[in-house]
Amino acid sequence: MILPPAVLGLLGGGQLGRYFTLSARTMGYRVWVLDPDPHSPAGGLADRHLCAEFDDPAALRELAEHASVVTCEFENVPAASAEWLAAHALLRPDPRALAIAQDRIEEKRFLEQADVAVAPWLPIERLDAMRELPPEWPFPAILKTARLGYDGKGQVPVRSAADIAPAFRALGEVPCVLEQRIDLEREVSVVLARDPEGRSRAFPVSENVHRGGILHLSRVPARVDANIRAQAEAVAQHVAERLEYCGVLAVEFFVTSGGDLLVNEIAPRPHNSGHYTLDAVSVSQFEQQVRAVCGLALAPAELTAPVAMLNLLGELWPEDRPMPDFSHLLGHGRARLHLYGKPDPRPGRKMGHINVLGAPGEGEASQPVRLAETLWSTLRVQAGLEGS
Repeated sequence: MILPPAVLGLLGGGQLGRYFTLSARTMGYRVWVLDPDPHSPAGGLADRHLCAEFDDPAALRELAEHASVVTCEFENVPAASAEWLAAHALLRPDPRALAIAQDRIEEKRFLEQADVAVAPWLPIERLDAMRELPPEWPFPAILKTARLGYDGKGQVPVRSAADIAPAFRALGEVPCVLEQRIDLEREVSVVLARDPEGRSRAFPVSENVHRGGILHLSRVPARVDANIRAQAEAVAQHVAERLEYCGVLAVEFFVTSGGDLLVNEIAPRPHNSGHYTLDAVSVSQFEQQVRAVCGLALAPAELTAPVAMLNLLGELWPEDRPMPDFSHLLGHGRARLHLYGKPDPRPGRKMGHINVLGAPGEGEASQPVRLAETLWSTLRVQAGLEGS
């Protein structure tokens, strides 16, 4: 076990890293963050912020020399940096898991090799690949960049084969995947932790609603039957095992209108849809990340109350004030406000979130969802985005 006051290294300094840092320091660890942003949410709370690029040799060497273990809060770590750290320090998760998760083509191939169901897809890596498209390919579909797409970015809908070439050009003619658009009943996700010995614990399944490609709201318990819930947890654990994973992993799923469960994508880190664990579970995903990468016992991950998590994006921030008026939100005892300390609000940028708790033992999350949406609508009116 890696015990306090050891130094834990963190690649990335965003809000996920901020909560990791808070959890680690609460437990007595020291945290060194590597992130090029001088105003990174995690860097300001860390014991040391190495403000450098992720491929900076001196910064990587310093992190490797001082950290007992290095982990990450985002998957797009340069491959060479991950390989170097794995050779000179203890990196959890390892470079293979990061490489698979940061490339949709590799990810889908890995999932198929692991006998995990995914939506019908094809790699589109060059313009002439369209000639190889099977005539029976099911449209409509979505063309997605293989790398660096997130929160709805790097995606173009395509209605027919004739739309693929223009969409491919619009995405910069970089490698892409063509994925059939699925008739969805809902989207769900499983966040789990797995330790170095292969023991794992899954958090309760979250049901997720997106707006404009960005996660808007997560509700727990998810409105799925016990069979889907058990299947999602089993698939997530199977994926973690096949990756020989250590750390916190998120697996996002489509639940089709026919009741099938398909993996959408994986994230080798804590996840936005797991933010509800900060207030409604017996352990947060971030403390569990510390426990997993340090080889500590994983804590029970038990839901303590139904909950709705809702993201607060930059368009809610008024131009004439540094902060929205949160008095209405904070006037509700079951609403928990989380802000990430980002100095530059922009439309679509995640600035914080709220967790709205239901009564313990209530059983389902409809009431917290309604209150979360009402609080969000009030903030939108204050920001001039809706009529009063």
